[in-house]
Amino acid sequence: MKSLKNLLFLTFIVSLSSLPGCNDDDPEPINEEELITTVLLTFTPTGGGDPAVFQFKDPDGVGGAAPVFSSDTLAAATSYSATLSLLNESVDPAEDIGVEVAEEGEAHQFFFQVSAGLELQFTYGDQDGGGNPLGLKTNWTSAAASIGTLKVILRHEPDKNAAGVSGGDITNAGGETDVEVEWPVVIQ
Repeated sequence: MKSLKNLLFLTFIVSLSSLPGCNDDDPEPINEEELITTVLLTFTPTGGGDPAVFQFKDPDGVGGAAPVFSSDTLAAATSYSATLSLLNESVDPAEDIGVEVAEEGEAHQFFFQVSAGLELQFTYGDQDGGGNPLGLKTNWTSAAASIGTLKVILRHEPDKNAAGVSGGDITNAGGETDVEVEWPVVIQ
């Protein structure tokens, strides 16, 4: 009888050890990128006047039909406040991706690259929860009449403490590019 109890106990222990246990090796969640079909960069003169709107539209996303770009003209010697809007217009109603970028500000930063010869400078006008630049709002100053390009890059998980990043230099930012758009710009 005692050996039968021992056998049952041993069988119970062996069967418990063969059950699947909790696994701490669960994969980390992957950053699920949102589809950004439309980017609007709107420059509003701080002294009043009509806004200048730069637009990128790619309604079917990457790999389908070619995107459509539209540019505007900026006035020389003018200060602007600018806002960036990011939309997913492949769904109805359109989804405002900018809201998500703002909510996850610590994990995002916009970078602005002005081509050589284009007389345009910017400063960040907003910050994430940690006091680092975000870039949905910016301040711009145009100087003399000139022609060039303006590239806007949204980085996910940049190293905001790396050298130059808080000043808008993407060189040491790391992270992944969520969206990159380049417009021709005329200042007159």
